[in-house]
Amino acid sequence: MSALGIAPGLAGVEDQLIQWMAAMIRPGAAMVAAPLFGARMVPVQVRLILALAIGMLAAPNVASALPPQGMASIAGLALVAGEVVAGAAIGFALQIGYAAALVAGELIANVMGLGFAAMTDPASGHAAPVIGTWLSTLATFLLLASNGHLMLIARVADSYAAWPPGGPPPGAGVMTALVGFGGHVFAAGVTIALPVAAALILIQLAMAVLTRAAPQLNLFAVGFPVTIMAGLALLAMALPVMAGAIQASIDAGLAAGAALGALD
Repeated sequence: MSALGIAPGLAGVEDQLIQWMAAMIRPGAAMVAAPLFGARMVPVQVRLILALAIGMLAAPNVASALPPQGMASIAGLALVAGEVVAGAAIGFALQIGYAAALVAGELIANVMGLGFAAMTDPASGHAAPVIGTWLSTLATFLLLASNGHLMLIARVADSYAAWPPGGPPPGAGVMTALVGFGGHVFAAGVTIALPVAAALILIQLAMAVLTRAAPQLNLFAVGFPVTIMAGLALLAMALPVMAGAIQASIDAGLAAGAALGALD
């Protein structure tokens, strides 16, 4: 081996590394957009290793080829953009189903009068109402208990058959379906919060009638503690029903991610 030469056994290393880098784009985009994997507490090194492992196993199963001009070309940029869109669409579909728990928590917190009580959400790193953070943590446990993280990886691996790397990227039908599914987060959030929120509204109406009948009662001194205590009791009683609704929302997100592969 000369000073400026490359050993014959390493002649194809650069092409192999480029293939691996192209294979990890789609799983990496899915992990950034999906819950749990995209959380701030997950190190970037872990995402890179998982993306490389998924891409190395899934990409060789379909017919794909890198652009002859290389990745630093128009065709290469188009391939990268298509891979990012494909992975982000699958991950974001699950994120929509997962976010319904946080929306439900915000609705319940506002009705309970705890909308001002916020804490840092460990998944997103942003401040959120305490009830929303609690339900978001519950959604994380349900996602792991139902093997949702493994199902997400399976959705990404199956997407290579529908959208081979270098082939036609996801079309307008996929984006339209994803935007239409975005309304699920609000509908599911209201469904999850409905048992507790509806009962709290009735309690507030009863407190309003009592205040009207006895003006000497201080609404803030009496109604606020009653609403909080009733809200906590209702949360404890309605937890099994709310957990089932959160699980159904997560399953809908996984099903939507799988259905995207059948659209053009």
